[in-house]
Amino acid sequence: MSQTTITRSALFAGPANFIALGGGLGLSPHAPGTVGTLLGVPLLFLMPQSLPAYALVLLLLFVLGVWCCHACAKALGLHDHPGIVWDEVVGYLLSMMAMPRTAWWVLAGFVVFRFFDILKPWPISWIDRQVHGGLGIMLDDVLAALFSLVTLQVLHRFLVAA
Repeated sequence: MSQTTITRSALFAGPANFIALGGGLGLSPHAPGTVGTLLGVPLLFLMPQSLPAYALVLLLLFVLGVWCCHACAKALGLHDHPGIVWDEVVGYLLSMMAMPRTAWWVLAGFVVFRFFDILKPWPISWIDRQVHGGLGIMLDDVLAALFSLVTLQVLHRFLVAA
């Protein structure tokens, strides 16, 4: 991934860029993926409580992400620029599916998701390298989110049973 700096004008070049760049959070000069993931925290509290409704909204956010991340990457001329953070937002929300919305779990979900997203164990790393366009940008984070979701669910079951 290139570390080319994105100008503020790129943020307002269209709705796809604004969404993909996390409303500007992706412009952070330090750890834009982590800063961008923060957008997922307030969005989590706007997500439906019902699991089927949550899944449907998440699917719609994923489809939106494929479009806006592809369009933004194309406009920037770079595949998966670090400033493109909508994939992290959707990944975090997937990580938190069916998890309690308490401060402890919100923080645990954030840390566990960032761990897998940064580490990118196989097959996440393979997808990151092999699948291109908006789908590729979104898929590696979705896979990191699935790793996170399983980890969080196991941790939750272990802690609740204790």
